[in-house]
Amino acid sequence: MTFWAAMFSGALFLLGLGPFVPWLLGFLPRHAARLPLPFRLASRDLADDRSRTAPAIALTMIATALAVTITITEVAETAQQRAQYHPQGRPGALIVEVFTDDGAAAARTAVRHELPGVPIAQSYRPREHGHFSLGIGNVGPSETESVDPSYLIGDRALLHYLTADASTPYDENTAVVVTTADAEVDRVRIHYDAPGGGLPPAGGDTALSGKTVPAITVRPGDPRVNKIFVPAKVVRDLGFQLAPEKMIIDPSVHRVSAAEQERLDRRLGDSATTYVERGFQPSDRWLGLVGTLIAFASCGALAATAPAAVGARSRRVLRRVGGGSTATMRLFAACRTGLGTACGTVTGAVAGSVAGRMLAWPMTASADWEPIERAPFDTPWWTIIALSAGLPVLTAAIAALLPPAAPREHA
Repeated sequence: MTFWAAMFSGALFLLGLGPFVPWLLGFLPRHAARLPLPFRLASRDLADDRSRTAPAIALTMIATALAVTITITEVAETAQQRAQYHPQGRPGALIVEVFTDDGAAAARTAVRHELPGVPIAQSYRPREHGHFSLGIGNVGPSETESVDPSYLIGDRALLHYLTADASTPYDENTAVVVTTADAEVDRVRIHYDAPGGGLPPAGGDTALSGKTVPAITVRPGDPRVNKIFVPAKVVRDLGFQLAPEKMIIDPSVHRVSAAEQERLDRRLGDSATTYVERGFQPSDRWLGLVGTLIAFASCGALAATAPAAVGARSRRVLRRVGGGSTATMRLFAACRTGLGTACGTVTGAVAGSVAGRMLAWPMTASADWEPIERAPFDTPWWTIIALSAGLPVLTAAIAALLPPAAPREHA
């Protein structure tokens, strides 16, 4: 994103916006007749020394354009990421994912040590690489589409975690369809081949065995959860050995704090990973880059105006009108700095808005085989307006606080 934004801003500078600044500084004095005297003098003073002021104001323009471009593209990407976000568990749930059997044993010991007395829900996966899939019986086509065909193999605690209800009936020989769909499921068909037998031959599933188990339907604790819960005993009875996959701490039983998660991470090391479901968390790393660019824009504006000495012609007019007092000189410095900053921020904001809107489309394009619909986003116009108007006011206030500049001998 930064690369594209930098390239676009550099192209704008080379193709016209850079040379546009000297023209703009020369244009202002010719059309500032109706402005107050300090602004008329400020526009004239900026135009009289364009060889020094124009490059610094161009820096303000380019930095502002980059900041606005990054802001728009990040807002677009955040909206897309929020729309595509899929939670890994119920809000507040701690999920510990293990990689090996030894790691599973060590992870369970660590969780029990850090969270004594807290029940642990355990999910499993078939240890063998044989084929294993499920089908739902007694459900109409439209209802089947609303039930996620994925499954979870586990214990009583895992079922109660999925339903967020400790009174959910548990039978080690009965599957449970956990779904928000209005469907009455009375059986689940398990398709599998002999453990270690590999995948079924191409062209059909005639080599697969099948078993039908009774099932019930319950509502999930989180409406985004649609799973088929299969008791571990049912899978073991098919000849499969089970390996631990995830350990889950039910948030309705105990909500894990950040400090507890940090201590658990230190104890687990590399044997497992922990994750607490806190919903979508937008990244804020780009704010530091935008802040740096805004600082560059401010420095460019101050370098173009505040340290500059006042032209002799402007000083004579100021002395004649205001007696050359310190207050008059500070007012003039503030007007000159604010006007110069506005020249950079307004043109930069316009260029950055065009660049941001152009880059938002490729930055949110889907790289998946199945294209993902783009999520709508609101361009942060008020933020852009605040930057364009607020930065000139800020730099003008800074210039007014600086000591008055000494006169230049030649204007």
